[in-house]
Amino acid sequence: MRIAVLGATGNIGQRTVAALERDGHEVVRISRSLGVDLATGAGLEEALTGVDAVVDALSAPPMDRDETVAYFGGTTRNLLAAEERAGVRHHVLLSILGVDRVEGNAHYAGKREQERLVAGGPVPWSIVRAAQFHDFAGMVAGWGEQDGVVSIAPLLVQPVAPDDVADVLAEIATGEPLRDRLDLAGPEPQDLVDMARRTYEARGRSAKFAPTWSGLFGPDMAGEVMLPGDGARLAPTTFDDWLAGQRG
Repeated sequence: MRIAVLGATGNIGQRTVAALERDGHEVVRISRSLGVDLATGAGLEEALTGVDAVVDALSAPPMDRDETVAYFGGTTRNLLAAEERAGVRHHVLLSILGVDRVEGNAHYAGKREQERLVAGGPVPWSIVRAAQFHDFAGMVAGWGEQDGVVSIAPLLVQPVAPDDVADVLAEIATGEPLRDRLDLAGPEPQDLVDMARRTYEARGRSAKFAPTWSGLFGPDMAGEVMLPGDGARLAPTTFDDWLAGQRG
């Protein structure tokens, strides 16, 4: 199959490209750095020529709620319209587990707009709602570190390995459209503060960790909001397995 991957140079996009190519598929890499601008549609028509399926693993720069919704809405409309003209038969969107249960987060609002457009759009679709990735805790800790103190929300999550997410996206893209949403998580729940602390230790770093709801993630994400429900698909790689590969 000929499959286009949006965000092909990103964390999940590049892994999805590798998974598809490993299985013998022809991959069209789409990203702004490779000459395709989804915000304007420049280069998109040509990139989708002969494409059977599209995997959208696009990320967005930090913006406020209205800007994020406008960004995801505009790029998704451009993409779906170009896919319809090109005869693309399957649109696969990477979204976030629990995206419909969190109101106060700008990025989640943008992803909900994406989901709305995809589910109501002209191209047969599948949506994969993935839990936070195993490297999420270290990334968030870096955002909140100042003078050796890391301010981080005490989220309860069920993290999934980036490679497992890519494998599932590749599998879904090469199958029939689900016309539904699939929740994807790792095998076991984790506390984000503990994940961050252990990630720092594995990388030979030290800091004081201060749990707080005053940062990017608020108390509307507390409790079991971020955990998968019944029927979720559980990927095999544990956080401990992933962490073992981080030790330098």
